[in-house]
Amino acid sequence: MTHARAVTALLVGIIVGSSPLAAQDNGNGFLFGTPHASFALRGGLVAPDAHGDLFDFVTDQFTIGRGNFRAPMLDADLSFRLAPRLDLALSAGYSRSVRGSEYRHWVDNNNLPIQQSTALARVPLTASLRWYLAPRGRSIGEFAWIPTRFAPYVGAGGGTMWYRFMQEGDFIDFNTTNVFSDRFTSSGWTKTATVMAGGEYTLNPRLGLAADARYHWAKAKLGQDFVGFDGIDLSGFALTLGFTVRL
Repeated sequence: MTHARAVTALLVGIIVGSSPLAAQDNGNGFLFGTPHASFALRGGLVAPDAHGDLFDFVTDQFTIGRGNFRAPMLDADLSFRLAPRLDLALSAGYSRSVRGSEYRHWVDNNNLPIQQSTALARVPLTASLRWYLAPRGRSIGEFAWIPTRFAPYVGAGGGTMWYRFMQEGDFIDFNTTNVFSDRFTSSGWTKTATVMAGGEYTLNPRLGLAADARYHWAKAKLGQDFVGFDGIDLSGFALTLGFTVRL
């Protein structure tokens, strides 16, 4: 819940900061007509919660912590203007962490570490409604549209998430204490819900900086390689920064 509280705090900060004075600070130049869509491409960091018995087992047995599942993230939005302050945003993201480890409490017959790697990939695909807390621009006459310097937003939505969890390397058979090499993989799709907060800062009438913070809730079933675990927690917080283009 720490990441969820961080998103809530960010929402409050953006609402407080979106004053009428800020809405009147217009960017330089204008467009011929109000933009009807936008495309944003951002990069940043995702921090999965990594809760549940699967991650409890992994962090207990191997030299890996929950923070090791943090990873770079690439995120893209295609947004369609529904009203002056409302957009429908179609989003796709990708992140993947890979961490090498060894058993905390075991070594092999040669007193060497028993090593393996753990990877987690997440691909959220969502549709969200995004509400801007200040006007994004104003029309001048019949044709010109001048963008606001800064337009903060909040939003919520849902969709689906693909994941892959994989462990590869050397492992211990606890029934015999023999060491063997193998690969354990689970992947699939599950439902996800998301909330977000962010803002767009105008660089010129067509281009702007885009900052976005969002939290995904998701949990999925595990495959046959991980029988006995109660699913995998895929929830987590993502913070990204990039550019947006008005179309």
